[in-house]
Amino acid sequence: MDNLDLSVLRTAAGWRAESRGVVLGTITRTWGSAPRPVGSLVAVRDDGLIAGSVSGGCIEDDLVAQLRAGSLAIDKPTPLRYGVGAEEARRFGLPCGGTLELMLEPLGPQSGIDELLARLTRGERVRRTLDLASGAVTLADAESGADMLRLSDTQLISHHGPQWRLLVIGAGQMTDYLAQMALALGYGVTVCDPRAEYADGFALEGVTLTRDMPDDVVMAFKPDGATAIVALTHDPKLDDLALMEALRGAAFYVGAIGSRVNQAKRRARLAEHFGLTDEQLDRLHGPVGLDIGARTPPEIALSILAEMTAVRYRAAGARAEPGCAV
Repeated sequence: MDNLDLSVLRTAAGWRAESRGVVLGTITRTWGSAPRPVGSLVAVRDDGLIAGSVSGGCIEDDLVAQLRAGSLAIDKPTPLRYGVGAEEARRFGLPCGGTLELMLEPLGPQSGIDELLARLTRGERVRRTLDLASGAVTLADAESGADMLRLSDTQLISHHGPQWRLLVIGAGQMTDYLAQMALALGYGVTVCDPRAEYADGFALEGVTLTRDMPDDVVMAFKPDGATAIVALTHDPKLDDLALMEALRGAAFYVGAIGSRVNQAKRRARLAEHFGLTDEQLDRLHGPVGLDIGARTPPEIALSILAEMTAVRYRAAGARAEPGCAV
């Protein structure tokens, strides 16, 4: 499973390989409320086929109409704005009178899409710089912590690849679902399991597997405010090792599977044997995930990611305005 914007890039590259004309649109600015965030992508093929989304569908429809009218026959990056007035905002389905601006970019050999995809497949974070005069692209390693899109009179700089990281302790069946869903949400995923009987059978494209001991992996991971750590082995010898380091760090989310009874026992162990404070222990989400009545491994994985998402946006101070899409 790909996150949406990576899927757009892959689809656009496939169209280019078929010698089709492709225009890539990137949201560069929004005013008020907008359906998709800055940096979101949409691709339009020369016959009107669409990949990705920047609105509820009205803007995509307009892009197709412009293409068929010949308005998208551009030879260099061109800005396009929607929703300048309230009436136009309503026409294009922008909530709360929102406005958004796209940079439309005709793709060609100079666009560097194939190289970008190769680097993203390796799990790299990449800075892409688009020259607005020529359409030429340069790629470089992303700066640490950089994620904001930057637009000037001469350049559009965007960052690609996982900004958020997820470390999962345990390579069992539930991890398969959790890892795949997390990839779709844009996380860089690492799975830690020193047990050969689990690690030998684990293989997911785009997921890093390490067989080192969990406490060593957590320390090497250097958890920060963009890191989530979830312990899923049901083995205290492994889960507790990860949690004792994770709860001392800066990860925005730390969770562990297990019943409420087992969570109480875990708290007691972590306090008695590893010296964790009540404040540190209160950071632990356990039983892990939102209480949605989940029973099966994919349902539990869904509940974990739902809780991670809620915590992540609360940590970032995000708030939905009444009646607006975020």
